Amino acid sequence: MYVSHLQLADFRSYGEALLELSPGVTVFVGANGQGKTNLIEALGYVATLSSHRVSSDTPLVRQGAPRAIIRTKIVRDERSMVVDLELNPGKANRARINQSPAQRPREVLGALRTVLFAPEDLSLVKGDPGERRRFLDDLLVSRAPRMAGVRSDYERVLKQRNALLKSASGRMFSRKGAPPDLSTLEVWDAHLAETGAELLAARLSLVDDLRPLVEEAYAGLTDSGGPARLAYRSSIDPDAPEPAPDREALTAALRSAMAEARDRELQRGVSLVGPHRDDLVLSLGELPAKGYASQGESWSFALSLKLSAFGLLREESDDPVLILDDVFAELDAERRRRLAERVRDAEQVLVTAAVEDDIPKELDGARFVVRDGGVGDG
Repeated sequence: MYVSHLQLADFRSYGEALLELSPGVTVFVGANGQGKTNLIEALGYVATLSSHRVSSDTPLVRQGAPRAIIRTKIVRDERSMVVDLELNPGKANRARINQSPAQRPREVLGALRTVLFAPEDLSLVKGDPGERRRFLDDLLVSRAPRMAGVRSDYERVLKQRNALLKSASGRMFSRKGAPPDLSTLEVWDAHLAETGAELLAARLSLVDDLRPLVEEAYAGLTDSGGPARLAYRSSIDPDAPEPAPDREALTAALRSAMAEARDRELQRGVSLVGPHRDDLVLSLGELPAKGYASQGESWSFALSLKLSAFGLLREESDDPVLILDDVFAELDAERRRRLAERVRDAEQVLVTAAVEDDIPKELDGARFVVRDGGVGDG
């Protein structure tokens, strides 16, 4: 799989941009703030329907423009597909596949698979649990696009249940009005347990698949620390061993945990049990990576997670497009060399760099210069 064509209209800093790309390594070189990351951000958006830099679509639309357009031509097994996305802040986005309108934008998921590593990914090691949950869920969708629907269903049920808990909490602690009717809460408990169990089982299976890949990738990148280990901490019982990925058993366990947490949930007006409260625990040897790993070790761990995602997707299907956004500037010479050795045989590798000398010689390929809002041959 590779991208042969990228066209942008009113996306970020680009009024217009048109790029023809090839398999192999392509490097975008330019000073910071010239628009290198905007190009690969657009490709990441096509793959995930989200940005790795911002949480809403509004900043993706060029200032003063009503909408942004991303068009990509994706080649897979000598067959091509054109995907068009129209970003409309405050309104519904639109998608087209080979000129035919899609009912929902998420129908394009799976057309392009990418693994993107950027400086923001250091938060996988140093950041909050939400960053690691997003990593797992994005990878789940890349493996099986139908998981986007499972994820969306869970978030919808969670939102409804939280609204009910908040309303019930307000009534319980108010001297006015009738006490809350909690019968509806039982219905939402069942929905949350069912959708939550499906998401949780998929995450647990994914972590099992990632473990050996992460340990191997970390050992290949650095001789410092290790071994790199993963553990899934569930809110069902944070102190218990990692549960098995059994949907039926997980549904029952979630129902039981919600019943046990009912009083606390009503007091706080929020759901305290479910995949939205879980964490992926990263360790180097016997110590948690967060708070103990050095800067170099943290970078290597974050890279190992992304390289493992790439390896997993590669094992199951075609190579995803590998994107390295301003990564080499953060690594010492030895880590640069080792990373380059691991990725240079991918079907398509897209690299951004502010300084061309930061790019290891092993990643020889096409060059584009990004300057003054334009892209030219290097």
